[in-house]
Amino acid sequence: MPQVQDIFNRIAPVYDQMNDWFSLGQHRIWKQMTVQWSGAKPGSVAIDLCCGSGDLTRLLARQVGSSGQVYGVDFCQNLLAIAQHHYTWTPIEWVEADVLHLPFSDHTFNAATMGYGLRNVCSIPQALQELHRVLKPGATAAILDFHRPSQPLLEQFQQWYLNQIVVPYAQQQGLTEEYAYIIPSLQRFPLGSEQVKLAYQAGFAHAVHYPIAGGMMGVLVATKSGHLLHSKETQLGFPKI
Repeated sequence: MPQVQDIFNRIAPVYDQMNDWFSLGQHRIWKQMTVQWSGAKPGSVAIDLCCGSGDLTRLLARQVGSSGQVYGVDFCQNLLAIAQHHYTWTPIEWVEADVLHLPFSDHTFNAATMGYGLRNVCSIPQALQELHRVLKPGATAAILDFHRPSQPLLEQFQQWYLNQIVVPYAQQQGLTEEYAYIIPSLQRFPLGSEQVKLAYQAGFAHAVHYPIAGGMMGVLVATKSGHLLHSKETQLGFPKI
């Protein structure tokens, strides 16, 4: 989606600062929870999709350790450049790619994470299908993103916070257009129960959505079947980079 790609290229220099400010630093806790839900272990080969500036990728790399390997994938050159500058150790390889067309073979990864990316793809079903394709049998993906709270008061607070705090602060930084898109993107984003249905439709054997931060955030945890369903899928692949 070129428009979204342009937005993230423009906000790249202040992306981490804005995330810290808007979430009062809580996004780091939510990302650590996401890594834990992914089931990544020491020695795992894992992928972080829509990795941005790489903070979730770094947490994933710490989880898999020096014996593992992590691929941070994003379609935004400017954010990847920041990630490459900050995080240079061996377990991480940075890849510029679209999550709808990943340059990896089938059944490559033991675990996957995504932070604030699913809401921005142009086809959520295709993104989930592609994620399912590259995961090994039995592997789990954990996907963190905004969520609309079920309680009316919390939903009102979320709307107030975005309209009165996030967008005005972004406006002061000259980034009104870049952050104003959050509100309509959230309104279009499927609720947790709908995300679970989409995960099953993409082929996942088990899916659950965990609301966090009063339901203003959520993590979709989807696990692939532990068995290969077709004989042509019996050869596990490795990254085609």
